[in-house]
Amino acid sequence: MNQTNLKLMNDIPALLKSEQTVIVDVRTPGEFMGGNVAGSINIPLNEIPQHLDEFKKMKQIVLCCASGGRSMQASMFLKQNDIECTDGGSWVNVNYYKNN
Repeated sequence: MNQTNLKLMNDIPALLKSEQTVIVDVRTPGEFMGGNVAGSINIPLNEIPQHLDEFKKMKQIVLCCASGGRSMQASMFLKQNDIECTDGGSWVNVNYYKNN
């Protein structure tokens, strides 16, 4: 793991404790209904382009999904559209960091 990834992993617990952070789960609605981080919102990966204005209003964004693949894609897309965000990877890990 490089220094940048290590720093991001260390920043995620602090980000998740902030009231300004919005956790966005990019899994499908069915996956989201099967379990999610309390307080997170569900915007499926394929719907992200339609929600850019909504994302621009968010102060701090942590993205998550099942294993980290879709949240990485969402993170890259948002950054290409000048929206700052953090890829939190798996929702299970984000849930752990948020609650511990």
